[in-house]
Parts: sequence; C-alpha cells; structure tokens
Amino acid sequence: MDHTVQPTRWKAFWDKGGWWRAILLTVLYMAIYLGAGLVIGTVAGDQVVAEDIFRTPQSVFVGLTLSLIVGSAALAAFVYSVGWFKPLFAQQPVKGSWWMWAAPLFLVAAIVLRFLGINYSSYQASVVVLMLVTGLLIGFAEEILTRGIVVKMLRDSGKSEWVVMVLSSLIFALLHSANALSGMPIVTVLVTIVFTFGFGICMYLTLRVTGNLIWPMILHALYDPTLFLSTGGIDQAAAGPQSPLVQLAGPANMIYILIALVALIVVRGKVQRAPLSEPVLS
Repeated sequence: MDHTVQPTRWKAFWDKGGWWRAILLTVLYMAIYLGAGLVIGTVAGDQVVAEDIFRTPQSVFVGLTLSLIVGSAALAAFVYSVGWFKPLFAQQPVKGSWWMWAAPLFLVAAIVLRFLGINYSSYQASVVVLMLVTGLLIGFAEEILTRGIVVKMLRDSGKSEWVVMVLSSLIFALLHSANALSGMPIVTVLVTIVFTFGFGICMYLTLRVTGNLIWPMILHALYDPTLFLSTGGIDQAAAGPQSPLVQLAGPANMIYILIALVALIVVRGKVQRAPLSEPVLS
C-alpha cells in the first residue's frame, strides 16, 4: 500500500518556484507589512515622534517594531505552511569561493565601528535595547524573504546563481522603494535602492560563503540598528558631528557597491539537480 503523503495544492503551487511566484509572495508580504503600518498609524500614530522616531521607546515600538512583528509572523506562518523551515536553514547546496569572505568581513567591520561610535548619551537606554530587538525582526523578515524564500524559489526553477543573486538582490532593493510612501524624497529613495542592491548582493555572498541563512540574518540584524543609531535616522545621512569611528565606517557603502560589481562579473554556475552532485561554484 502506498502511504506517500501528497502535498496540498497550496504547497504544490509554491514548490514549483520561479521568479513570478517570488515576486507575488513579495507583493503579498509588502501588502501585509504596509497594511499593518497603516492600521497601527491610524490607531496609535500619535505615539510616533515624526521628527525623531528614536526619541522614545513608544515611538520606536509603534513606528517600527509593531509592523515588523506582523510581517515576521506572516512570513513565519508561510514558511511553516509549506514546510520550508528545514530546507531554508539547511546547509547551502552551493559552496562559496574564498573571495566572497570580503562581504561579511567588511559588514562586520562597519558594524563594530558604528557600535563603538554611537553616541549612546543621546538616546534612552530603552530605545537602544528596543532597536536591537527590532534589528532581530528586520534581519529575520528581510533575510528569510529575500535570501531564503526567494533564493529557494529561483534555484528550484533552475535559474543560474548569477540570476539568483541579481533577482533576489533586486527584489530586496525594491522593498525599500516603499520609503517613498513615508514622504522620503525620490532622489533619496533611488540612492537607497542602489545601495540596498549592492548590500543585497553582499548578503547573498555571505549566504554562500558561510553556508547557512542564519549568518546573513545575524549580520543584517546588527547592521541596521547600528547604522540607524549612529546616524540618528533611517536611510539618511547623519547630521552634526560624528565619532571618528562612525566616520571611518562611512566608506562602507561604496565598498559594498564595489564588491557587488565584482560579483556581477565573477559569479557563475547553478545548482545541479542531480542527487549525487555537490558543485563548487566560483
């Protein structure tokens, strides 16, 4: 008697992978995330200090954390519903080359410099702690979506690693176009998209060279809070005097772009579907 369990139509649909399903899921996630933000803003928007979101822990929680809790829960529910937690956090099916270590190493350097250079006296201690917790949500949500789910879908449909890298990073970058809805100047939004595309490629390289999704999550979870607290804002340049350590981390953005350009030239290969193959890609 055949006891094979057939997947549900829901799981079977997503298991097929492909770029358009990846985009569809991203759109659904953004609808949930932004929709939650609208509801939260309507109900408790008066708790957010618009000119300085980091002024109080209530402002951070309502303005940033709550929407991320909803978005993270939605993504976790999706991954659970299709049974992908194990494959997403398993050892990567492709190995990274030695040069890819440049991505996580420069990320760690920027994180450490900013962490040591933050002017903690300008924030309430509870704000700093809450931002670190919020960073965990950012790292989980954005990485499980773009370096987890999207990468898996693209690989499952047979895309080359170059395409996987570029499309997953482009989707990640376009997530940040939603900043325009908050009134951010279009030029700033476009610059942010360019930077986040390069950052996304660095996160892909980190995924490849470390071999597990947990490491991009951890680095992303630390990168955003230290960046925001060191500049005093979200996706904006710092105003006023800065610590020499924070200034030293300043060129990091350009370094990520340079690493991304190298990756666009060098990365090749694709996941081999043969069960016994274990490719080593460039």
